[in-house]
Parts: sequence; structure tokens; C-alpha cells
Amino acid sequence: MTAQLPLLLEPSELARHLDDEHLLIVDLCKDQVYDQAHVPGAVHLDFKRLLAGTQPAPGLLPDDRALSALFSDLGLTPDTFVVAYDDEGGGWAARLLWTLEVIGHHRYAYLNGGIHGWLAEDLPTSTEPGEPEPSDYQVGPHDPKANVDLDYLLAHHRDPDVVVWDARSEEEFAGVRAFAQKAGHIPGATLYEWTDAMDKTNNLRLRDLDTIRRELADHGIQADKQVITHCQTHHRSSFTWLVGKILGFKDIRGYAGSWAEWGNHPETPVEKPE
Repeated sequence: MTAQLPLLLEPSELARHLDDEHLLIVDLCKDQVYDQAHVPGAVHLDFKRLLAGTQPAPGLLPDDRALSALFSDLGLTPDTFVVAYDDEGGGWAARLLWTLEVIGHHRYAYLNGGIHGWLAEDLPTSTEPGEPEPSDYQVGPHDPKANVDLDYLLAHHRDPDVVVWDARSEEEFAGVRAFAQKAGHIPGATLYEWTDAMDKTNNLRLRDLDTIRRELADHGIQADKQVITHCQTHHRSSFTWLVGKILGFKDIRGYAGSWAEWGNHPETPVEKPE
């Protein structure tokens, strides 16, 4: 059985485990990037399979039948250890890991820097498509602490022990740009844009974790709170969910409906800066 690797996995450490039994490496890069170079043995996954894709909230989870088919195609078993990466700094890789968290599969890691971090260390690559051995994976009960729905957020977004982490851009938060009927943000939400945690000078690896932790605390996003993170479709905020997990937050949840659902719902309150 594959050893329990750290949640934030460095490329050099993954390179030592490529032949481990029960290791499943999932590449969520663009098709052309995967075709050009990927981690040896990595299986390519189209991120669209992680989304319901239905309007007005395309970021909601697929139903359990679709999720069971997806993870069966990937060859997931209870013993599988999943390592995910992408070419954009972690958004789609994190969406896969968050989905695993939702279905109660906790054996997973994120490759720090994704394919950029791997290539920067001059590690071996492959152009041969990874071929998983299909399994018969059946999704069971969901973890209620991984995902919140609209009703939960409506009831709790103003609770003093809850902080809503908005991972969108400053323009979206302020209501200057809108991709829904309503513009602005959830009342009381705090903004920390998802790419602020990435080191753009170091192959999109995470920045120093203590620095990120201090910056989040300055925004009221702290480990002693229940943190609910969202963006437009829970793509960007899957990454901020992952950042919270890496920082050791014990109660961090994703809102899969995100602004696409909140901003198009007739009964949701909206706030904008004065």
C-alpha cells in the first residue's frame, strides 16, 4: 500500500514514489499540455466531469451515479492514494481533491506547483497516455462538513463563528464585474483572491505558508472559525479550500453553488462597498 504522503507534496518526493502500489496520479492540465508532457503514469481527467454543468449553478456536484462512474473509470478503490495536479496553479486539481473529500476518500495529495513545479526540477516526463485499471466504485454518504448548500449559507453567513471566504477577483467582489443577475458579494464575506496564495515567480508553488496564514488572519480568515469558501462556480475556491486544509484549518467547507447560485437567486442578500 502507498505510504501516506503529505497533503502538500513536493515534486522530488513524488518522484520517489512513482512505482508505489495503489498510487493514482491524476493530471487535470489542458489536453495539449498533457499530450506534450506529463508525470509518468499520470491519468488525464477532463475537469468537466467534476461539475454538474447545469444552469444557473454549473459548479454543483454531479449526482452520485455520475461520480461513481467517474471514480470507477479512474480505478479508485478505498486503498488508492490520489495525487492531483494541473497547469494553472491548483484550481482544477483542488476541485478533484475537494470532491474526494466530499465522498469521504481522504487519501490524497496536491503536487506543489503542478506540472510547472515538476518540469522546473527537470524530473522525467512521459507522452504515453496513462491507462487506469477500472474499478467498481460506488459513492456512499457525503461528508456534511465538506460542502454547504444555499440554505445552510443563508442561515449561517452572519454567524459570529463563521467567515465566508470570497476567492473571486476584487472587481467581482465590489460588483464592478458580474457573471450573475446580481453583483457584489455575500454580506459579511471577506476577500482573499485565489491567486494571492500562489508564488508567480516560483512555478506557481504555494507561497510561504506562514505568510499566507498571517494574511488570511488579517482578513479574519482563521483556523478557529468555520470557514466557507466560494467563487463563481467553486473552481477557484476549491483551491482556497485546499489552502485552508494545508494550513490545518479543521472546519473549512466549500460552497459549490457559489456566486452563480447566490447571485441568481431572488431571495439572497447582496452587499457592495459604499
